[in-house]
Amino acid sequence: MKREIIITADGSSTIHIPEWNEQYHSKHGAIQEAYHVFIKHGLHYIFNSEHSGSAQDELHEESLNTLSILEIGFGTGLNALITYVESGKLKIPINYVGVEGYPVSSEEITKLNYADELNVEASVFKELHYSTWEEEYQISDTFTLTKQEKFFDEIEDKEQFNLIYFDAFGARVQPELWTEAIFKKMFEALKDDGVLVTYSAKGSVRRAMQSVGFMVEKLPGPPGKREMLRGRKGG
Repeated sequence: MKREIIITADGSSTIHIPEWNEQYHSKHGAIQEAYHVFIKHGLHYIFNSEHSGSAQDELHEESLNTLSILEIGFGTGLNALITYVESGKLKIPINYVGVEGYPVSSEEITKLNYADELNVEASVFKELHYSTWEEEYQISDTFTLTKQEKFFDEIEDKEQFNLIYFDAFGARVQPELWTEAIFKKMFEALKDDGVLVTYSAKGSVRRAMQSVGFMVEKLPGPPGKREMLRGRKGG
């Protein structure tokens, strides 16, 4: 299947699959989308001090030592790289697990411009990609990465993660990744009061999440998208 590198509206790159008319990230801005969906409404949501007295505050207090994040669709490594940057700003250690069934090629990695766009050392981005699969790597004092090469339906973790970035290809092209069965695995993988965020706002996705126990809310979406979803596992 043909794949090509394109530049999105905010100047950052992504991988485009013409046969599917699908991108790894939004054509309206790859970095903008990642920050909006996964950082603002995921990572920052958990640590936002304005949630005084909320379940998120309790999660914040419990997670000051380490925060565990699962990414569904490691892909280009953009979400991992941005989270690496944020871990340094927050000064909170993050254990990051990225699951990917079809790793991107070395040739594609060299053409992605995220390190330049985020003003990060290129060596860090390379380390994220070239670190050995299935092994834990200490990328910095605040960021540890483990990449797992497997399909999403093979995930069997139980109550391991505080936050899930659900960034699979869209339901239009891969509906099998957005089923109750998959979201049940996500629900089970989260700790109590854990959070899942995704760029999707499809009704079928929301209902699948709710059916397995998530408390789901619609939020304003990133540029080019009206809404997104955030689910929480009630404690």
